[in-house]
Amino acid sequence: MKAEEFRREVMQQGLSQKQLFAEPIKQFENWYTETLETDIPEPNAMVLATIDADGQPWQRTVLLKLFDEEGLVFFTNYESRKARHMATNPKVSLLFPWHALGRQVKITGVAEKVSTAESLKYFATRPRGSQIGAWASEQSQVISSRAVLDGLFEKMKHKFSNHEIPLPSFWGGYRVRPETFEFWQARDNRLHDCFLYQKNPDDQWTSERLAP
Repeated sequence: MKAEEFRREVMQQGLSQKQLFAEPIKQFENWYTETLETDIPEPNAMVLATIDADGQPWQRTVLLKLFDEEGLVFFTNYESRKARHMATNPKVSLLFPWHALGRQVKITGVAEKVSTAESLKYFATRPRGSQIGAWASEQSQVISSRAVLDGLFEKMKHKFSNHEIPLPSFWGGYRVRPETFEFWQARDNRLHDCFLYQKNPDDQWTSERLAP
């Protein structure tokens, strides 16, 4: 479906409490599935916010690769800036900016590394070029030129030319275990629909409407 058509329909329908799933991950799955059926690019792109040792927030876009009741998973270099931040402060936030569809999902939670087995399982599905790229890029480190990066890629390409590419010890996944979900639906006159899910003391999810 065209994004413009989808946006028009959901803005007319709105979002009410009775439409929500009791579990926020089910609500997310519902919206994510609908997003995949539209023509927006990179529907799994999400903004990850971390905080450095000085309390300075940083943001970047990463790609959602897996999600279930346990959380949302993305993959990266364990020596990157974001990884260094999460090593000292695992509290993060995620944002799915589906503005073309008139929707956003905001999530806060705690990030933790996934198992090596989970990382290996996903790494094996990556295109060979992306696997080589994981070995070639010293993510977040200063390099003098693009030629340096291209040279490292060619070096690794030659190194692994005759066999499967192993999982780098410095590369893998993080699972963000959610503590809150916020679903935002655009409406006319800037009077948007917004619902916040939080866990109560009994570890059960509750939801409530927020003013836009």
